Amino acid sequence: MSVLPPAAAVSSPEEDEALMAEALAVGQIGLGRTWPNPSVGAVVVRSTSGGPQILGRAGTAPAGRPHAEPLALAQAGDAARGATLYVTLEPCSHYGRTPPCADAVIAAGITRVVAAIEDPDPRVRGRGVARMRAAGLWVTVGVGAERALEDHAGHISRVTRGRPHVLLKMAVSADGKAGLAGPRPVAVTGEDARVRVHQMRARADAILVGIGTVLADDPRLTTRLPGLEDRSPLRVVLDSDLRLPLTSVLVRTAGEVPVWVVAAEDAGAAEEKALVDLGVQVLRAPRAASGRLDLAAVLKLLGLLGVTRLMVEGGPQVAAALLDAGLVDEVAVLRSPDPLGPHAIDALAGQPLARLLEPVGFAVVERATLGRDTLLRLRRR
Repeated sequence: MSVLPPAAAVSSPEEDEALMAEALAVGQIGLGRTWPNPSVGAVVVRSTSGGPQILGRAGTAPAGRPHAEPLALAQAGDAARGATLYVTLEPCSHYGRTPPCADAVIAAGITRVVAAIEDPDPRVRGRGVARMRAAGLWVTVGVGAERALEDHAGHISRVTRGRPHVLLKMAVSADGKAGLAGPRPVAVTGEDARVRVHQMRARADAILVGIGTVLADDPRLTTRLPGLEDRSPLRVVLDSDLRLPLTSVLVRTAGEVPVWVVAAEDAGAAEEKALVDLGVQVLRAPRAASGRLDLAAVLKLLGLLGVTRLMVEGGPQVAAALLDAGLVDEVAVLRSPDPLGPHAIDALAGQPLARLLEPVGFAVVERATLGRDTLLRLRRR
């Protein structure tokens, strides 16, 4: 039997889209801060003669709890009875550390739920929608789905593939180089591109680099934009033989922003202890046949530890290996109009630049000009 919407809950498709955009905007604020849970946005709305009235608006709290729905419902209070809930992901239907959000929605007296997408988590996967419909709520799914799929890509990847969504970001010179020989550090792109990179970092759960990048650049890998200083993600270093210098910036700041080092299973115990004593967490992963770390195993390990959105910032060896293994979901290439010269380091070790700019199975989702530089962003189809 179909459930007809109550008259008070009827809204136009345009109104649904606008109110879901509100929920999506709220959810985007928490990206990078709520893992292992998705950053959901929820808005409680009552229809009035003067148009929709927002009664509650909330995103998932930092560290993933409380969830967005009970926070938004608490803001609305008793006024939630008879109202509509716009939510970017299907309310959960299982007991975890908190009761099911679907039950909270029903208990609050919500009449209609508009969800952007269903949750592919095997513990939910349509059960939240079914539970609410069985309770007599009118449930609509699919409004704002395209944007929600992008925002929740990390959560979707972790619950369906057991690994984070991987964004590979590279700064490349006009002649396809990523750094100076030596290797030596160099600023490939300008200030506008730097700002965009820091905005990307602020939405990531973790940043990953190889030990080669650390030895060459001694990077900080934090978010340093005004107002976003507290949004620095977890920093992860692939370091099979535990060569990370104890005097590096990463080690010296491990007490401020966490640092995880992924080492091979046979790396030295003394080197591990020295890093752990300075506040660095050392993880172990198997080697591949090449002798380098097994990247698929590393990503599975990060997924098990709750990481959903992983931003990879180098270097050329790591980038090429991830592309070769089919472990990249999104590519962001910031390109300078200036060359670095024939003796500089290729952006992709042993591979043509087209492998980065035109990867098979990817589609262009953004082209932008950032000062003198350009941004090309691609996503796996």
